[in-house]
Amino acid sequence: MEKEKIYTNSENYENRELSWLKFNGRVLNEARDKTIPLLERLKFIGITSSNLDEFFMVRVASLKDMVHAGYKKKDIAGMTAAEQLEAINTATRELVDAQYSTYNRSMLPLLKARDIEIIQAHEDLNEKQAAFADAYFEETVYPVLTPMALDASRPFPLIRNKTLNIAALIKRKGTDEKEIQFATVQVPSVLPRIVEIPSEKEGGRTFLLLEQIIERNISKLFLNFKVVCAFPYRIMRNADLPIDEDEAADLLKEIQKQLKKRQWGEVIRLEVEEGVNEKLLTILKKELNVKSEDVFNINGPIDLTFVMKLYDLADCDDLRYKKYQPQRVPQIEPGEDIFAAIQGGDILMHHPYQTFDPVVDFIRQASVDPDVLAIKQTLYRVSGNSPIISSLAQAAENGKQVTVLVELKARFDEEHNIVWAKKLEQAGCHVIYGLVGLKTHSKIALVVRREEDGIRRYVHLGTGNYNDSTAKLYTDCGIFTCSEAVGEDATAVFNMLSGYSEPLSWNCLSVAPIWLRKKFLKLIHREIKHAKEGREGKIIAKMNSLCDKDIIAALYEASAEGVQIDLIVRGICCLKVGIPGISENIRVRSIVGNFLEHSRIFYFYNDGRPELFMGSADWMPRNLDRRVEILFPVENEEIQKSVYHILEVELKDNVKAHILKENGEYEKVDKRGKALVNSQDQFCKEAKIKKPKDKGKYQERVFIPAEPM
Repeated sequence: MEKEKIYTNSENYENRELSWLKFNGRVLNEARDKTIPLLERLKFIGITSSNLDEFFMVRVASLKDMVHAGYKKKDIAGMTAAEQLEAINTATRELVDAQYSTYNRSMLPLLKARDIEIIQAHEDLNEKQAAFADAYFEETVYPVLTPMALDASRPFPLIRNKTLNIAALIKRKGTDEKEIQFATVQVPSVLPRIVEIPSEKEGGRTFLLLEQIIERNISKLFLNFKVVCAFPYRIMRNADLPIDEDEAADLLKEIQKQLKKRQWGEVIRLEVEEGVNEKLLTILKKELNVKSEDVFNINGPIDLTFVMKLYDLADCDDLRYKKYQPQRVPQIEPGEDIFAAIQGGDILMHHPYQTFDPVVDFIRQASVDPDVLAIKQTLYRVSGNSPIISSLAQAAENGKQVTVLVELKARFDEEHNIVWAKKLEQAGCHVIYGLVGLKTHSKIALVVRREEDGIRRYVHLGTGNYNDSTAKLYTDCGIFTCSEAVGEDATAVFNMLSGYSEPLSWNCLSVAPIWLRKKFLKLIHREIKHAKEGREGKIIAKMNSLCDKDIIAALYEASAEGVQIDLIVRGICCLKVGIPGISENIRVRSIVGNFLEHSRIFYFYNDGRPELFMGSADWMPRNLDRRVEILFPVENEEIQKSVYHILEVELKDNVKAHILKENGEYEKVDKRGKALVNSQDQFCKEAKIKKPKDKGKYQERVFIPAEPM
């Protein structure tokens, strides 16, 4: 019992939010890596900003809600919501300072050295550039702007979430200095944020930010007034949707209503340009109800996501990685009958190294195949012009039974998914919105087909979304199978989602929120049992985040009993390594590279009869307790070897891997005297040389021994 208390002691856990900020610091570190091409480094500056915005709108907003509600319960690291906010504030300021130091002191000079200049202030324009900026304002910007004043007859206007604005103090010409008024104008998002202007250097590229053009000409918006000062600012609002599904008669309408309220959420962060006028800042803080600790003075352009627009600059190929072209899946010939290919044996796909096209073709071929009777699929996030959506709609129009679960509660994709849901309904699909109180995060597609020997079910299971765009950027795995056992389980999953069916048992799938936590704990405790009996215990797990207390406590117990544990965790990790007697046998690494690591893979040694699983769930309470997730076994011998190889290569990565140290910080691997291993580069190379293999019939579960690493 005493040991259990030690394993669950809050001192042995890292706070989730602070761990996430460390992850974003690792993203920023890519921008500081001199071995990476310049525009790639610049891209990571933008990603860091985008990540931070979402973090504030959701995680920080949630903590503020807790404080307002008087919620005193501590997190797994023993911190109250108020204590977390204080620590987050300090850590965020350090991160933002590092971000702008990297931008100002590294990126700008390096870009200028390559004849790409971003002018920081409109006062620095030469005569020709100034004339261009003024003409651009008159012809393009001025007609779009709407200046808004604040006085007795005009209340403070709605300032929309994440929009860039310029606040000004103005006074009527000829009046007393005390008669100063406040005005604001939104920098229009319909116009490019970054504007190319004439360059002083022949062949050079020079850019000026839109807010600088507006600031330069702002007096033209307030005729008869003198502009005392003008400064850019931006706010972040609480974007978490408070949806009571039990009270919502129509979930779709309720979410549509709540989406509009996002623009009115509590302001949780105010960014202002460094050196902002104190009187102007006082007005902003009062009208937006912002406390001083939530004000961030920015040493440079507010919202650095604009740098992403520079990534595709023409004639700068040497400043970017050569664009990778996903390779074909060896077992599937382009244009071939995909159902015949799957009958030949289970097929593994490793994206983005291998193309996502077979998944798109799977649904497309099913939509027009006269022998296909039904298609069932879950959709969490899809692309803007999704070919899968089009195929599902066509399938319904062709008279097939099409059931689609569209997850309306996929954060920041709610509006997007509502559009798809309506389109699918109009085409005749049965659209369902999942189970009350749960998000459906599982990635599964089922095709029911009539064949000569009867009905056969074809299934795709994956670790990533059915999004053909992100499939080129995220690392994910997927499997095609026509295994009867998997097909029966897939049918049970959709019956559970669309009705009141709750299977008593499963053939091979494990499904959250009821069965998955127990499955993982059982697998970990089996390794503990083997270790206690003097046999080898070993766990390798790859995921996005690890913050579930029960899982971490079980891993601590396993480590204490001698189980060797390697964790590949991209983002949040609340587990601590190197705690004497507790986590000395646990190693944690995070890989941050050109692709976003997204696949979830779990390996358990099982006394020399290894079991491998993949799925949609991270080791987080929300995935295990509040979402519909699927864990599926890797049963084919060749596929087991391929999936184990993925883990093996990532554990050898010494270029993009960051290692968690005993002090809670992450450090790059010491590469001195070692052959360089960049796992993402290696998988790209391997995908190009893989040849089609002989196809055999579906193989039932086969265990293969793994060589210790």
